[in-house]
Amino acid sequence: MLNNVAALLLDEVHPFELGVLCEVFGLDRSDEGLPVHDFAVVSAEGPVLRTHAGFTISTPHGLDRLEEADLIAVPAGSHFAARDYPEEILDALRRAVNRGARVMSVCSGAYVLGAAGLLDGRRCTTHWRHADELARRFPRAVVEPDVLYVDEGPVITSAGTAAGIDACLHLVRQAYGPDAANAIARRMVVPPHRDGGQAQYIKRPLPRTRCDTVGGTLAWMERHLDREMTVEQLAAQAHMSPRTFARRFQQETGTTPYRWLLRQRVLLAQHLLETSDETVDTIAGRTGFGAAAALRHQFVRSLGTTPNAYRRTFRGPGAMTEVA
Repeated sequence: MLNNVAALLLDEVHPFELGVLCEVFGLDRSDEGLPVHDFAVVSAEGPVLRTHAGFTISTPHGLDRLEEADLIAVPAGSHFAARDYPEEILDALRRAVNRGARVMSVCSGAYVLGAAGLLDGRRCTTHWRHADELARRFPRAVVEPDVLYVDEGPVITSAGTAAGIDACLHLVRQAYGPDAANAIARRMVVPPHRDGGQAQYIKRPLPRTRCDTVGGTLAWMERHLDREMTVEQLAAQAHMSPRTFARRFQQETGTTPYRWLLRQRVLLAQHLLETSDETVDTIAGRTGFGAAAALRHQFVRSLGTTPNAYRRTFRGPGAMTEVA
């Protein structure tokens, strides 16, 4: 059941993430034959809350309103990674799960669920910028930084901002079927389901070495990504034996030559898809993958999406869509 929904707000809440919950669960669309929820905005810290944007929100609902909710959703807020949470908030979330309700977080709202112990032993996600800190703070959580949302039993966690829409529509789809989710998505002018994950939005700079032993070889590899390379060839470039080179490379970069090279080729392909009109075949050649099929395979493995879908995402519907 998903009849009764409560958005649990803490001080410094982010308005957009709250707005997502209000849009999906708080609007009366009964004239279109869509489900209507008993929706309430609940304050965890007094009747008036500050938002991240500088204005305040007032609500008559306190924590007692959570006791009847089928779903409790916690939107993001500022400094959630560093702050502590009142025990009565955490107890309310734990009671909800124990009685069979669902709890959901949007972006950094995952820290609240983690503080309640609800991420322990469960797969979960958050915005990619917070993923490492979430895993550090809650070591028993199984953090997956590359996905848009995770549905792990009664606990649903979503990545940054728009991924909250994906998670909400997922819940609507589960409760009422695809027609209801699709109709709400059309009203919101968003896709009812997005392919891929947040890996395609993560900015990954080139890894920096801790010393200069293989630094020159890394620079050479970066300049010649279109070439075939073996460990033996790279070792000769570095004036080392293959065994010594592989060991030094692992020590200084934290990865193997093959994985480093693969990541840089994918990064270059992303850049070319975003900034050029070159065909996928041409980009595959320039990045050392050789054929479009090989580029597509590695793109899906690394980013969870295809080269053409990635280009459309970052350049708009007018971008070239040559079949890969």
